[in-house]
Amino acid sequence: MTAEPPLALYVHWPFCVSKCPYCDFNSHVRNTVDQDAWRDALLADLAHEVRALPGRTLGSIFFGGGTPSLMPPSTVAAILEAAQRAWTPAPDIEITLEANPSSVEAARFADLASAGVNRVSLGLQALEDDALRFLGRAHGVAEGLAALDTAQRSFARVSFDLIYALPDQRLAAWEAELDRALSFGTEHLSLYQLTIEPGTRFATEAAKGRITVPDGDAAADLFEATRAITAIAGLPAYETSNHARRGAESRHNLTYWRYGDYAGVGPGAHGRRGGLATARRKKPENWMSAVARNGHGIEIEEPLAPHDRATEALLMGLRLAEGIDLRRIAALAGGTAPIDLRAASRLEALGLVAIDSERLRVTEAGALLLDAILPQIVADPIAA
Repeated sequence: MTAEPPLALYVHWPFCVSKCPYCDFNSHVRNTVDQDAWRDALLADLAHEVRALPGRTLGSIFFGGGTPSLMPPSTVAAILEAAQRAWTPAPDIEITLEANPSSVEAARFADLASAGVNRVSLGLQALEDDALRFLGRAHGVAEGLAALDTAQRSFARVSFDLIYALPDQRLAAWEAELDRALSFGTEHLSLYQLTIEPGTRFATEAAKGRITVPDGDAAADLFEATRAITAIAGLPAYETSNHARRGAESRHNLTYWRYGDYAGVGPGAHGRRGGLATARRKKPENWMSAVARNGHGIEIEEPLAPHDRATEALLMGLRLAEGIDLRRIAALAGGTAPIDLRAASRLEALGLVAIDSERLRVTEAGALLLDAILPQIVADPIAA
């Protein structure tokens, strides 16, 4: 019998110290938090997931959300101790914490490392002050790089993210910024193209003609240059937007992309376990009340149909350079993988995907067109 793959744990800390341009909930902004009450509620929520997923190996823990680097190190340590006591930690367990690159948060890095965190994901987002102001970030480049230096001295593993395809960004300017990013020697980079989502400040500015983002051809040039430069530097793309040295991939995120089980605790956290989709109550106060009442903060816990599970695994897995295991997708679907084989064959003839008896993957040429490829490959269950 094949052993189950390691479990991932996601811990969502919802609070921000100031209104963040990415936070949808003003109620998440807190100057003071009852830390003891929050620690106890998180531990209770975690205990529920332990009961639902007994006897598992724990491969990764990820602290994310509002400003998790401002969690008290004692709370982080308590969660890590409880999780690793209840589940069997992998010998090389990855414990990641998201952090903003501010001096306030960087001052806590050593204590968080002592609590057990061994990897940090730092939200630098840009290496130009004008770009950071456009993105609404509170930190400047100097403060961000100082935080990066502190992170590299505090944690065994460090990643940071950048956003490109910004208004009026030229290819040469992005190449220079990316070269500078690579010079810091981190093992992992997350590099995202700016997307203009409806209803956002960026969408309003674009509609009024106040900002002009790179068009399709220019954005494609930026994407292709990103993949070429990182590959030459030894950090090839292993996922659409993520680049790493061999062996330094985010194990936690690989669990998502490989469609493994992951437990989510804390307000708004989602999870997948044993064919069930879970979602915690989003508003902190409602989540806290639910934990006090029920012993957990779950709002939704529902089984996923086999076709839906297979489709989710397909959509997630094709983001990876390694692609998907066709036999596993078929097993999740209960017999036949939800793949339009005729469409896949056409795409293979165009050099956009590669298919063999066991795997399907998007090629380097197809990576640029992933959003267009996915709807063609996924079979409609009604048509099928």
